[in-house]
Amino acid sequence: MRALARLGFCSVSIFTCATGALAAAVHHYVFFNRDRERIADASFLSIKALEGAQLKYTWRELERQKDQYDFGEIRRDLSFLQSKGKKLFVQLQDASFDTNVVPIPPYLVKDARYHGGADLQYTIESDDEKHAAPQGWVARRWDSAVQVRFHRLLLALGREFDGQIEGINLSETAVDFGESGKLFPKGFTPVVYRNAVLTNMMVLKRAFPRSVSMQYANFMPGGQPNLLCVYRWAKELKLGVGTPDLLPYKPGQMRNCYPLIQESSGAIPTGIAVQDGNYEYRNPRTGQRVTVPELVEFASRYLGVNYIFWCTQEPYYSQELLPFLQAQR
Repeated sequence: MRALARLGFCSVSIFTCATGALAAAVHHYVFFNRDRERIADASFLSIKALEGAQLKYTWRELERQKDQYDFGEIRRDLSFLQSKGKKLFVQLQDASFDTNVVPIPPYLVKDARYHGGADLQYTIESDDEKHAAPQGWVARRWDSAVQVRFHRLLLALGREFDGQIEGINLSETAVDFGESGKLFPKGFTPVVYRNAVLTNMMVLKRAFPRSVSMQYANFMPGGQPNLLCVYRWAKELKLGVGTPDLLPYKPGQMRNCYPLIQESSGAIPTGIAVQDGNYEYRNPRTGQRVTVPELVEFASRYLGVNYIFWCTQEPYYSQELLPFLQAQR
């Protein structure tokens, strides 16, 4: 916390940076989500340019009961990938985009000390919070009691896998409870949430000093000043930063996370995820659907990222991405 204080909880100024970052040496990974059996796909294993797989593991499946961790799936996936000359990048998931999926351990839900353990996020159209629709769950990251449990998980993962896996990332910082405060969960404010994210980042780095540790940071409650704080703290910690959605020149990202990713390039590890829908995106500068080479160009030369995590949306994965990467080496 003394280190956090040195940042003065972050200046509200917004930095800018020039375009045309130097091209980064890009590490290509396939994001198989929780379809983890697909790491055995011959098409994935045969392409040398694909260095490994990014696989999602939820907090719920890693800690099935309090203090009883089950890392068997990670061990099996890591062992298989290593046997094939591939690497593992873990995505630790504490949020969902489906109201039927609660990604936290049941004991957090049942024990009153954790205030339910998770809260609903909402889809809000045109700032109409009155008609907000639940869209999924997010762990109460800002709740100190829940944080203690999450930190124990991070440290347990680090004891077993630091230096063995290529890296680990926390899920995106964006949460949607509206802005008026009417939908804010118990104890939540943008400032409290920001400080909790900073603390989680510090514990993640402590748990994984050797493997790449990364916080996905795309948007923040409270806007750009709080997002800027996350990126500055990451540089202080020497912790990586990334963001979901590779969408060249999309205005929202260009005003928020993209300049911060770009400014971080070369100082700390940086990454970006190609998610469902990104292959279909139309570049606003050309009006045309983006191509895989265009995505790589924007990620490596404009943003300067070190890692691209490609999703498996078809037909683009098989018909466009794999042939492109097959030709690289």
